[in-house]
Amino acid sequence: MEELWKISENSFNPKQINHYETVFSQGNGYLGTRGSFEEYFPNQQRATFVHGVYDDIPVVFTQLVNFPDWTDLEIILDGETFDLNTGEILGFHRELDLRNGLLTRSLRWCSPKGKISRLDFKRFTSMADVHIACLLVRVTPENYSGELICRSSLDGAVDSLHFKQWDWVDQGVEEDACWLKLRTHATNIEIGMAQKVSLPDNPNHKQEAWNIREKPSLSLTAALQAQESVQLEKYVTLYTSRDGEDPLNAAREGLSQISTRPWADLWRDHQSVWETLWERNDVIIEGDDKAQLSVRFNIYHLLIAAPRHDDQVNIGAKTLSGYGYHGHIFWDTEIFMLPFFTFTQPEIAKKLLSYRYYNLPGAREKSAKNGYLGAQFPWESAGDGREVTPTWVTNQHDRTSLTRIWTGDIEIHISSDIAYAIWLYWQATGDDAFMYDEGAEIILDTALFWSSRLVWHPKSSRYQISDVIGPDEYHEHVDNNAFTNYFVRWHLRKAAAVAQWLTQEHPQKANQLFKQLNLTQQTVTNWTSQANQIYCPIDLSTGLIEQFDGYFDKNDILASEFDPRTESIQSLLGNEGVNATQILKQPDIVMLMYLLPEEFNQEVKRANYDYYTPRTDLTYGSSLGHSIQTVMDTRFGNESQAYKNFMRTALMDIEDLRGNTRDGIHGASAGGLWQAVVFGFGGLHFNQDTWWIEPKLPSHWKRLSFKFVWHGELIEIDINPEEHPQ
Repeated sequence: MEELWKISENSFNPKQINHYETVFSQGNGYLGTRGSFEEYFPNQQRATFVHGVYDDIPVVFTQLVNFPDWTDLEIILDGETFDLNTGEILGFHRELDLRNGLLTRSLRWCSPKGKISRLDFKRFTSMADVHIACLLVRVTPENYSGELICRSSLDGAVDSLHFKQWDWVDQGVEEDACWLKLRTHATNIEIGMAQKVSLPDNPNHKQEAWNIREKPSLSLTAALQAQESVQLEKYVTLYTSRDGEDPLNAAREGLSQISTRPWADLWRDHQSVWETLWERNDVIIEGDDKAQLSVRFNIYHLLIAAPRHDDQVNIGAKTLSGYGYHGHIFWDTEIFMLPFFTFTQPEIAKKLLSYRYYNLPGAREKSAKNGYLGAQFPWESAGDGREVTPTWVTNQHDRTSLTRIWTGDIEIHISSDIAYAIWLYWQATGDDAFMYDEGAEIILDTALFWSSRLVWHPKSSRYQISDVIGPDEYHEHVDNNAFTNYFVRWHLRKAAAVAQWLTQEHPQKANQLFKQLNLTQQTVTNWTSQANQIYCPIDLSTGLIEQFDGYFDKNDILASEFDPRTESIQSLLGNEGVNATQILKQPDIVMLMYLLPEEFNQEVKRANYDYYTPRTDLTYGSSLGHSIQTVMDTRFGNESQAYKNFMRTALMDIEDLRGNTRDGIHGASAGGLWQAVVFGFGGLHFNQDTWWIEPKLPSHWKRLSFKFVWHGELIEIDINPEEHPQ
């Protein structure tokens, strides 16, 4: 059904404008444009971001740069400027078609002088050629005749959250086109943009070019006749110096190549790519329309964020849809988003992992700076792999003081998260070439870091890891965080296995890599010895794993004791207050057992699931927690709780459940939702040798269908409870 592919807004509420800008974002894996209006409206956060284009700003180190606004369009209807802040809106409908990324807006507007016009907007960012963006506007006067003026610009006078990051280099105008060249302040990335605007059905229109500094513009004037439509078409091309030496020339040449092609041709090429994408990536749910639409919405946002032509960029926590986290890259990619690509489009997963390979120099620099060996990946990274986590941020409560951010210093589990993602990719694809070329070096070099980061405690005869933050960020500066320790043990063992594989299968490569990393066979032997002696806590009588040293001594409060509420428990108690309790931001131990199921028996998994679930601030803690919790709820037969957590994940951004969708899509939540469906309800399990399913669908679902790739083979799963009762 068509309605299960469309996200709609049927009335205009200015208070929700930033939320819908995020929801209606468009992209193609190269650029992302927020769903702002083409015309001016107060308080919009108009933005276009391009993967890999960062520039320095105070305090935060660096952030994605807001590109010149390619959508900018001023429409003057018989002397009155079209403006939703004036006059009267007689009808309004906006929708995003998830099948093809087309954003449309249709409205009737009565001007302050009583002139009624119908305006229809369509735009897309091409999937067939990621450097192209297209806009179409149809204007129909209903009760008047007069003059239409359209002024279209490449607005380079933009800022990024009040920071201006562009230096003007050059620009120019021609009869029917204009162009702009800018350069980032600090990173010296150049961009070239070009645009052409036309009224193809009005040959007698008047056209002017305005060479305004930083805002080259084209102005078109045509006659309006009552009840007759005038159609404007706008084509924009965009390149950066990351694409080639002369981005402006590339943009101008690209514009000349498409300017003779009709909208229908460009649209057909674009739509064809989307058809192929959905053929591979669609998840079909019957019996739950809300879940169906929500799952497609989240998959859409993963697809438009995925770089297809560049292996030196990655997906930020807020994708390319907003300013949240400044476009920085976290473990969100490897643990939450990357499995979707690994199992549906492994060629994209490989590129995302290659980003980490190319940024090994930054990881090595961080490790050496901290006094360790090997490579320590940053908690937040951007263009060059160096640590870009802010050290201080403004206190959210009083806005007058600063809060120290420790994650960049001591949330170090990300190095193992990356190794885990590489191992998972290798398991699912059998891509020995990637492991040979890039993956092994990452796993071995990060193992060197861990080997030097471990501290031997003679009294307890074990290795420990002190002063860290686990995924549960409510508790800082803890010793022996179980998630971290268990993953380091796993990591060192897998590193030894990779070293053995290289030595046996590719001895020449092994020798080269061992020499490069200053490794010996004794080093590898020591990894296994260290792994066996890392403190990985577990109470053998109860099966409980203490999240970190002293956790069980903290004030034992359940999250439900604070309900009802509309904010996190950390906000209610403050940082020190929540740290004194056992309340968790997200369930470290439950997540650990989801990611490393072979490490624990069912009794241990159950004991820890039962203990930690009620102590987790699932509702307002971390947006990352619900999806993994859904999978574990499903595996322990808690259907109602599984579905509740699933729907909170599914509706995170559509319904703005956390009140911050304006900052960008929750990319990790989107990726986690796919895992909740496929690994949770779909029951997909796998090990190094094979895969199998143990489906556990919600009782009202009539069908679940999805596809995944295993060692190059596309496999389709179709679960119908009526035909195959659970």
